[in-house]
Amino acid sequence: MEIIVKNIAKRFISDESGATAIEYGMVAAMIGIAIVGIFASFKTNLTTAFTTLGTGLNTQTSKLGTTTN
Repeated sequence: MEIIVKNIAKRFISDESGATAIEYGMVAAMIGIAIVGIFASFKTNLTTAFTTLGTGLNTQTSKLGTTTN
């Protein structure tokens, strides 16, 4: 029985298949943090760009609604 437990423990310690999944998870987490950081640093610029775009679309839409033939 003791030999079986030792063999199982050796196989468990030498098994590295879970390590790869953990590494991929860590890389994905770092990429996610980087994306959040990028968006946070450009927040003001993005807000201004989308506000300008929305205003321009509203202006053009209102012009379409008031044209007469």
